[in-house]
Amino acid sequence: MTITLKQLSYFKALAEQGNFRRAADQCFVSQPALSVQIQELERSLGAPLVERQSRRLLLTPLGREVLATAQRVLAEIADLEQAAQNRLGLGGVLRLGVIPTIAPYLLPEALAALRASDISLDVQITEGKTDRVLDHLAEGALDACILALPTERAGLEERLLFEDRFLLAGSAARLAALGEGISPEGLSESQILLLEDGHCLTDQALAVCGRGRGHQRIHMGASSLPTLTRLVEAGFGLTLMPELAASAERALAPGLCLRRFAAPEPSRAIGLVRRATRQPAGWFTELAQTLEHVGQGLMAQAHRAV
Repeated sequence: MTITLKQLSYFKALAEQGNFRRAADQCFVSQPALSVQIQELERSLGAPLVERQSRRLLLTPLGREVLATAQRVLAEIADLEQAAQNRLGLGGVLRLGVIPTIAPYLLPEALAALRASDISLDVQITEGKTDRVLDHLAEGALDACILALPTERAGLEERLLFEDRFLLAGSAARLAALGEGISPEGLSESQILLLEDGHCLTDQALAVCGRGRGHQRIHMGASSLPTLTRLVEAGFGLTLMPELAASAERALAPGLCLRRFAAPEPSRAIGLVRRATRQPAGWFTELAQTLEHVGQGLMAQAHRAV
């Protein structure tokens, strides 16, 4: 019996995606290539791992056992790779997860800074919502993630990078109607537009405004900050804009107006996380220092611009 890491990796992707095409896309291979590896794995084990139904795939009892083993083995392999990376600093490959409300605004300068410090470093980016990138981190598919803290998950080491203040964004008329000295509590009668559920930015905005998801003046549904920006620019409501994103979004939406909240300004904590292990954290500390320097520089520029 010969079982390969490639087969386990492909099977894990198939179990997660529930679809051969999506699993092949995730693994960056053709669908026939992935199917062949799954068939070889089933032949090695002598039993089917999935039930191929018309609309979806179901794992067999053996398939569920194999998935649990595959997750454990692949996570342990990732730990071995990380141990080697710890000895080599940031040399080699860094697999980094980033949430969508941070990625386009922090990564361009962050990647340039990382490349300047180590030209041989291959940074592979996975962009996704918080739960998705944290799941990949736990499974060993990622080395670290940049997201909003706290994660409220066990088994992680978290490092604060910088504070990202929230600004109130909307049309000039909408903001002028609020008067001076805006506070989050003063938005109770305002139409608030937020990202669709699953974005941690939505949870943070709801907490800042002191509202629940069912509030009649809260509308969630935008899939990205650029979409949200265009809607509030057009006068459909107000939103909370991370200061990190403000300059880029206002450049693309000239009619967007921004106002600061009265002190103390609400904010979110941006941090770097990795799996908590006993391995030395030299590479993690080095990465955090680089990202902290870049992030704080961007925040200083944004503060001067608004």
